[in-house]
Amino acid sequence: MAKATKKQALGRGLSALLKESPNINSVTDKNAEKLVGNIVELELDLIDVNPYQPRTYFDEEALRELASSIKELGVIQPITVRKLEGNKFQLVSGERRFRASKLIGNKTAPAYIRIANDQEMLEMALVENIQRKNLDPIEVALSYQRLIDEIQLTQEELSTRVGKKRSTVTNYLRLLKLDPILQTGMRDGFISMGHGRAMINVENTEDQLAIYEKILREKLSVRQTEDLVKSLKSGTIAKPKKKAVPSFVKNSVKEISEYFGHKVNINVSSNGKGKISIPFHSEEDFNRIKNLLK
Repeated sequence: MAKATKKQALGRGLSALLKESPNINSVTDKNAEKLVGNIVELELDLIDVNPYQPRTYFDEEALRELASSIKELGVIQPITVRKLEGNKFQLVSGERRFRASKLIGNKTAPAYIRIANDQEMLEMALVENIQRKNLDPIEVALSYQRLIDEIQLTQEELSTRVGKKRSTVTNYLRLLKLDPILQTGMRDGFISMGHGRAMINVENTEDQLAIYEKILREKLSVRQTEDLVKSLKSGTIAKPKKKAVPSFVKNSVKEISEYFGHKVNINVSSNGKGKISIPFHSEEDFNRIKNLLK
């Protein structure tokens, strides 16, 4: 948190700053320095969530634990916001603290104010989030892709911007070629980035899914997965046989599998009756699936 002396030296409250500088939206705007660097107790109702947030999944249990901590100790590290037009703000970072504060009914939270236009905001949010240690590989890959698509960066420029080797950036981006079910498995921690990289060169989706299930079933290491992929591509092992299923099942199985984050098994008898089996790999995974079924 900024030192108290700096905060006191500013000598003005938020309302005075906003009144003097109502339309500041970029670091290049006149009077921007009057808002930059201020930490204020900001009403949560004035803050919009970050549309550029690369993290799309927030663990509910971890959020409740954070809320309990905030209830006892308060928000120790301020959230970061950017100023919008008038009296509105938008989160740059700290969405977990923002959500947890609202969860326990807090009306305000300490906020560090930054200034940024939309493009500055997008780059700031993505680069700042990429530096976090707890982002999963797919969240990082999606953030890289957004920087390339929306800010028109080359991979070389991107590697400089995020402080990573170009080969590292490329390896993350290639993960987005994997089937969505494998991406979900990586996000949930059932397979590692190494497992994902090993399967990138397997072009057939059903082969990818078959290898994924084998990794989970037999707890294959990354090295074992690499050997399996090599054997599959060289033809020294047979490709998994496709199961014949009715068209009404075949047309829906991918959608159901993506919803649950696992390849579901569907067995259909000759009379049209069948059974859907949904695998799970831990108590946490089971509870996730149970909540989806609700």
